[in-house]
Amino acid sequence: DPKVAKYGYGLKKLRNLLLEEGKTLEGRMYDIELMHYLVNPEQDHSPEVLAASLLGININEEPQSEGGLFADVSKEEEEDACRHAALCSLLGPAVLKELRDSSLDFLYADMEEPLALVLGKMERAGVKVDVAGLEEFAAELRKEIDAHGEPSLNVSSPKQVGDVLFDKLHLDPKAKKSARGSYSTDETTLQELYDRHLIIGEILEYRAAKKLLSTYIDPLPGYISPVDGRIHTTFNQALTATGRLSSSNPNLQNIPVRTERGMQIRKAFVPGTPDGVILSADYSQIELRIMAHLSGDPHMVDAFRHGLDIHAATAAKIYGVPVEAVTQDQRRVAKTANFGIIYGISSFGLAQRLHISRTEAKGIIDDYFAAFPQVLEFIESCKEGARKDGYVKTMFGRRRYLPLINSSNKTMRELAERNAVNAPIQGTAADIIKLAMIAVDRRMQKEALASKMVLQIHDELLFDTVDSEKEILKALVCNEMENVLTLSVPLTVECNYGKNWLEAH
Repeated sequence: DPKVAKYGYGLKKLRNLLLEEGKTLEGRMYDIELMHYLVNPEQDHSPEVLAASLLGININEEPQSEGGLFADVSKEEEEDACRHAALCSLLGPAVLKELRDSSLDFLYADMEEPLALVLGKMERAGVKVDVAGLEEFAAELRKEIDAHGEPSLNVSSPKQVGDVLFDKLHLDPKAKKSARGSYSTDETTLQELYDRHLIIGEILEYRAAKKLLSTYIDPLPGYISPVDGRIHTTFNQALTATGRLSSSNPNLQNIPVRTERGMQIRKAFVPGTPDGVILSADYSQIELRIMAHLSGDPHMVDAFRHGLDIHAATAAKIYGVPVEAVTQDQRRVAKTANFGIIYGISSFGLAQRLHISRTEAKGIIDDYFAAFPQVLEFIESCKEGARKDGYVKTMFGRRRYLPLINSSNKTMRELAERNAVNAPIQGTAADIIKLAMIAVDRRMQKEALASKMVLQIHDELLFDTVDSEKEILKALVCNEMENVLTLSVPLTVECNYGKNWLEAH
């Protein structure tokens, strides 16, 4: 009955289970986990914890049955399910009151509740994967791993690698062993030594290929459904502190995109119909655009309004040269600074990324803030607001609490300060794409399109597209994404299609 509202826990999954049984869940859906996630994203949202804190009830629940929703269940499991339902009926109103008291009920009603329906649809649709293509790529990687390997050295052993780099080759006289008697050979350490010996590049290449194979390529086929030959990831709506979605079983948002090899994995994501295409729609530099809007810095706003290359425009301001005179190296420095500033980068962090001295890095940051003074004002106001209120907000009111913002521990305090700057920007970007997904889905339904939205990867949406609809869908998606919100700078979307995800991106 659509007139009857439902309280529950994890309603997206429950709704999908019911649909498999030919039953629909209609009406308002008050998901306890999702509502409490908005109240405080980093607290425990489990029914047991909420029952104890909000109702004073201690529940020692037995493990839930892994069977289907309507499978044969024992009397004990039936009682357990009844207790769980009774708990939801008590918890629901209590959490909804918290949501309303925090003035966040509009965020639930306008964003998270309708988004859950869209995500449930995407999970059911799944995404097609070319298994033969994956296996071919895996074979290439194995050859590469063998080529980079060294018979006398186990490259997978940090201890052996450390002994070679620091005891035999003496690449860093200051390197010290840990309490366990081994040197650190993590990626940060190796990147710092990159220019000192060719072996470093070989080790990094070996590790990158091996990680790609073991973390992404080998496990993917195991997630393919035998029923429809597609991968059905789960979108987690109540997990991250900033409001971003995450995905699991498998995590399709974590596929590397910065390396040539990582990009090759995208080639395996293909349309579900023989003549279909994959359509990719990606917000262009959305976080920098939000920074420009929130800070109101006239130089940054002007660059985006005139469609300039923002990194070249930034370099021109920092180095005091015309845009056309900016070198590739100056642009690279400006790009690193642009994205680093959003994440509250320190001179030490910038020095590491650019392989320069800390003094040079500090000079770049000082020059950046001299060129964009309102960005500095915005950053300081975020920190100040967090110190006063104990939390920061996105443009839509989503909160991130920062209890350690006034900590006497310098490391903890500085981490909280970085989050105070980043959360309003990254969280606003997450909110915008959520609203865009709802708007795109609504339009696709209205136009009765057969194409399907299948993945969200932070600022990018992916569609399994019927060939005859590709131009209609491209125009529809770009229009909805670019006009979902009006900022002081334009939101722009790069939208393309191809025979696979790599070709489309």
